[in-house]
Amino acid sequence: MNKIALSIATITILSLITISCNRSKANGIETEDNIILKDSVKIDSVEQKKTLTIDTVDYNKRMIVLSNNDTTGRWPVKTPYPLPGAILPYNRIIAFYGNLYSTRMGVLGEYPRQEMIAKLKGEVANWQAADSTVKAIPALHYIAVTAQGAPGKNNMHRLRMPFKQIDTVISWAKPIDALVFLDIQVGHSTVKEEVEQLRSYFALPNVHLGIDPEFSMKNGERPGSKIGYFTANDINDAIDILADEVRKNNLPPKVLVVHRFTQGMIKNYKNIKIVPEVQIVIHMDGFGSKVLKRSTYLSYIYREPVQFTGFKLFYKNDNWNDWKIYQPEELVKFTPKPLYIQYQ
Repeated sequence: MNKIALSIATITILSLITISCNRSKANGIETEDNIILKDSVKIDSVEQKKTLTIDTVDYNKRMIVLSNNDTTGRWPVKTPYPLPGAILPYNRIIAFYGNLYSTRMGVLGEYPRQEMIAKLKGEVANWQAADSTVKAIPALHYIAVTAQGAPGKNNMHRLRMPFKQIDTVISWAKPIDALVFLDIQVGHSTVKEEVEQLRSYFALPNVHLGIDPEFSMKNGERPGSKIGYFTANDINDAIDILADEVRKNNLPPKVLVVHRFTQGMIKNYKNIKIVPEVQIVIHMDGFGSKVLKRSTYLSYIYREPVQFTGFKLFYKNDNWNDWKIYQPEELVKFTPKPLYIQYQ
């Protein structure tokens, strides 16, 4: 994908179980067995209540650590607590990005499956070594809808990948217990329309979403001719659909990754809704030198806080000329610490 430089385990919501029993009564007095049963119901109810909440003290501590001693008040962001089973801030997601039809869109499609998986496992290990306090977990971030220069049959300048290819990526993820992200480049379509087409996949507990404003051409331009944008309403449309699937299927929260590498790519960021069912990552998605990438992160990610942050690394473009790709040991020193890392 062309970029400018800088440019559960399903958590089941249990219903209270009403235990009916035949009570032996003698002169209206319950037997000892029935008293024990009543006590067990009371204990079960207590245990059940615990499963419906998170440890807020632990969550707050983790968020403070992520803020890396920020003194501006921006971080950590004050948001509603997530539902139980939330991936963030308990894990750091290490994702390989790409499309199986292309060797040029990212590492996911560039290498044969086994070689790619081995490389991903290596990066997960590198991140775990760099920060042992947060578990590093693998992910496959697959471009399920690609922007197109040609208008196509529907004049939407976007191409939807066949479901069988999405199924293939999901099957690749299963043996390594990886998350799957389906990424959308809308072209002349809308976030709502494209996410709806994939709704059935978001009913799966390990499938999450990425949306890319770069290719959202609201004024009829050809994708790639300029940098597009999303409004908060566009992003909220995705949040609404994901949250609906979480509620309907009793799932843990979904992760929504929103790409960004310019100021204008996200409009009205303060109006992005934060709900317990969806965790939002604003993902720094430009390539360039370390100095330029850090500047972008500070300008558009740090200064406009939403919830969590991500950072993209390009194996080729970040190592071009005299540039050197950022290493995990360097990025864990950023404020805030990124919890979603994507390799292209």
